Amino acid sequence: MRLRSRQAGRRVDLVLGLLLVAGGVTGLGGMAIGVDWPVDPIQLHAAGALAILLIAPWKAVVVRRGLGRAARPRRIKALSLTLAVLVLVTIGSGLLHSTGHAEYVGPLTLMQIHVGAAVGALVTLVAHFVLHRVRPRRADADRRALLRLGVLGAGAAAATAAWDTWAATDRRFSGSVPKAQPRVTSWFDDGIQRVDPAAWRLRVGAESLDLAAMRALPHESFTAALDCTSGWYSDQEWAGVRLSALVPAGEWRSVEVRSVTGYARWFGADTLDDVWLVTQRAGSPLSYGHGFPARIVAPGRRGFWWVKWVTSIQPSDRPPWAQSPYPLS
Repeated sequence: MRLRSRQAGRRVDLVLGLLLVAGGVTGLGGMAIGVDWPVDPIQLHAAGALAILLIAPWKAVVVRRGLGRAARPRRIKALSLTLAVLVLVTIGSGLLHSTGHAEYVGPLTLMQIHVGAAVGALVTLVAHFVLHRVRPRRADADRRALLRLGVLGAGAAAATAAWDTWAATDRRFSGSVPKAQPRVTSWFDDGIQRVDPAAWRLRVGAESLDLAAMRALPHESFTAALDCTSGWYSDQEWAGVRLSALVPAGEWRSVEVRSVTGYARWFGADTLDDVWLVTQRAGSPLSYGHGFPARIVAPGRRGFWWVKWVTSIQPSDRPPWAQSPYPLS
């Protein structure tokens, strides 16, 4: 395969860079959303990945030509090879995860490998751009280039449909694969908390409830899908109390829910009817790994909103948007 000019190679680099950035944006969007949209970021994420594979043969020509130039600095050559490896690992781990046939590679999950390689690829892309800038030109957006982009988009859409039909398992709109039972996961380095039920207290405003008092409150049973950013989801039956029934009435902007680990999320005051503090799953008390003695269940939100080992629920004047979209602590 040949590229007729350096301009063609430059255009391949520009398209690849845009696809990598788009992949990062849609990947972050896919991790955050909890509701099904008409156009789901995860489908755009997959299409972008397959588009990269479609232009990989042309990029291989660019890389081979660059490696053959004696005048090109070794650090730029090393960045090119590193970027190629990281992109292939990112795409390969994502596609393998979507099949539902594998979950771990050694001690790491496929999603950990996928996200880690993606972050590394984006960092390498920035470093590559700083050392070897490829600037867009007005001529890059000519009619022939736009036609080729349209063909690439159509090919990516067809490849995504084919992959979803013949290779991928049935996934949720977030890209998560189904599991019969929820996995035990925690945010970053939060280990499983073995809370003493006799000593546990739930502070709600100025009140304090022990476990017996919490269990004595009228519980509702309902089904909700725990959709974890680790890449799986599980439909489960839960029983608990709506936050709107727990929090005292007042002019509050939000409610802070805090774990014994210090982990916290803020829920808007107008959303408390759709957030539960639960003590049971599948008709039995929660296990330690799943948040005993009480955890949040927030249908329509990803797993990092489902605070475990809850010890405090406090009204707050902090607006719910005044927190990171992703938890940082």
